[in-house]
Amino acid sequence: MKKSKPKAESFSFEAKFLSAQSDIHIEYAMSCDLTNTIELGETSRLESRVGNLNSLPLDAIICGDCELELRGFPPNCIDLIVTSPPYADRRKKTYGGIDPDEYVKWFLPKSHEFLRVLKDDGTFILNIKERVVDGERHTFVLELIMEMRRQGWLWTEEFIWHKKNCYPGKWPNRFRDSWEHLFQFNKTRKFKMFQEAVMVPIGEWSKARMNRLSETDHVRDASKTSSGFGKRVANWKGRTRVYPTNVLHMATECSYKTHSATFPVDLPMWFIKLFTQEKDVVLDPFVGSGTAAVAAKLLDRHYIGIEIKPEYCEIAMERLRSVSGVKYEQRQLGKSS
Repeated sequence: MKKSKPKAESFSFEAKFLSAQSDIHIEYAMSCDLTNTIELGETSRLESRVGNLNSLPLDAIICGDCELELRGFPPNCIDLIVTSPPYADRRKKTYGGIDPDEYVKWFLPKSHEFLRVLKDDGTFILNIKERVVDGERHTFVLELIMEMRRQGWLWTEEFIWHKKNCYPGKWPNRFRDSWEHLFQFNKTRKFKMFQEAVMVPIGEWSKARMNRLSETDHVRDASKTSSGFGKRVANWKGRTRVYPTNVLHMATECSYKTHSATFPVDLPMWFIKLFTQEKDVVLDPFVGSGTAAVAAKLLDRHYIGIEIKPEYCEIAMERLRSVSGVKYEQRQLGKSS
């Protein structure tokens, strides 16, 4: 084993990763903040295994199985996990498909590693969708949530991604799906959350409404249904921005054709802004064509992407190179228009 000592804290090197399903070596440039000695192995399968590093492989795309690769990561090292794993029996040409009856069994070892590497104040966002089997919705998503809770996760919140540009369709017993789940899981009830980072314009309606406040608008008006909820409308007078709802109105990605399930960059970007700060570490263990990594890079966060298909690793790296030096322009997300 050779030892190579970095000359400074910031050290760049090229590591060769060998996919578990291929004998093709793929070279990637990795940037890691290292303070200790790096041991570079001389084996043919993986010449720079993540588990041999004394620091995280920041700003890197790793070609491999996330369940195996994450075993080499230290615990409590990731601020946000945002990902969209292969859906049950979908994208068979891309990932081979996972039987709905086997999905929970397939996913739990991976979520075990996610739980281990996530920081106590971190967040896990899971984009997943049920599948119709024999004319009814399969319950594998619900079963997965229950099993993850037994695993130690807290199911904190559920967001809905409304696909604004969904094509119409016709089925004999149902309507077109135009939304997907984004489940929020946490390790503890005290997690980082920066709500001001995703505020949206209050809207034109407020101009007339705030100029005709009633006496009731100046006090907390309890719901007439005795639900316990209430509002004080005057709280929002003079404000130009408000907190969004948990429904995100975003169009699907139509221009990027190299991956069968690319989601829009605004989707992971919204969650990265909500749950992280600059220089935090964002992990996508099913990074695909690299959308979450691109979003993290645009927002000046560190990214780590793991992908089992070598061809998508290459695409992700190419996309990341293309955004090098590109400045993020502030976008208004969460609007229904």
